[in-house]
Amino acid sequence: MERRARLVGLLCIAASAAGFGAMPILGKLAYAEGVDLPSLLFLRFAIAGAMMAALMLWRGLHWPRGVHLWLLVAMGALGYVGQAFCYFAALQYATAGLTALLLYLYPVIVTVLSAIRARQRLSPLRVVAVSAALLGTALAVGGSLSGSVLGIVLGVGAALIYSVYILVGERVTPAVGAIPSATVIMLAAAVVYGLVVAVRGPAFPVSAAGWAAVGGIALLSTVVGIICFLAGMARVGAADAATLSTLEPVVTVVLAAIFLDERVGVWQTIGGAIILAAVIVLARSAGRPRAASPAAAAESRATP
Repeated sequence: MERRARLVGLLCIAASAAGFGAMPILGKLAYAEGVDLPSLLFLRFAIAGAMMAALMLWRGLHWPRGVHLWLLVAMGALGYVGQAFCYFAALQYATAGLTALLLYLYPVIVTVLSAIRARQRLSPLRVVAVSAALLGTALAVGGSLSGSVLGIVLGVGAALIYSVYILVGERVTPAVGAIPSATVIMLAAAVVYGLVVAVRGPAFPVSAAGWAAVGGIALLSTVVGIICFLAGMARVGAADAATLSTLEPVVTVVLAAIFLDERVGVWQTIGGAIILAAVIVLARSAGRPRAASPAAAAESRATP
């Protein structure tokens, strides 16, 4: 059963990476149809949150309460909002390649913090897998790796915030369930971005194609992405979930080549291969799998 739970967790993380990896492609399509960033993020979380709330009502799931509720609200209103702000602000002071690479420091940060919290030594296998994933990400994102000190600080800040988000989620999700956790996170983020849009004024899509792109972001890159990540993390742990998420840039590069006709270079191909190798190593690792909690097991029936 433990091996089966780990396999389900790995598949959930892979599905999450596919959903998040598609977001840059859909985002470019949405921007081309007149959407600005605050409006896009508000629509993303508002639509996804409404879909998840409807699913909760249909299944008769209970809303989180007490400390768990406030932790989830903080994950959405502070974690997602703070990470997004640092990431997109970093793009103004550093190249896209450097910003992406700094963000993907989070698997290393999560792995180290998880080991410190559990007072366990990192196994050589995990150290090699995490290092290989970081190297593969550096090759996969490509581009010039240059930027100012402020850009580097903001990029590292995005990675740190996302790392804390993952570690908090590792504790809350098994107790509450993937679907209720994701619903509260989405709605909390929607409220924050809604206030931003109310102050700045909305810039919604001007065509059916734009709304389709926004809908894809809400469904694939939010509902599927967040639920599958939380469900997978409940089974494999925060450290392995973060490392497996380095599949995201591989998905982005492949989809950009297919739909945006962007060229895939030799180094990107090598980087993707290294990431896949690291993922396979973790998937086949003989370490004790993380057993799924009853709540997480019940929620997994509704995850893609």
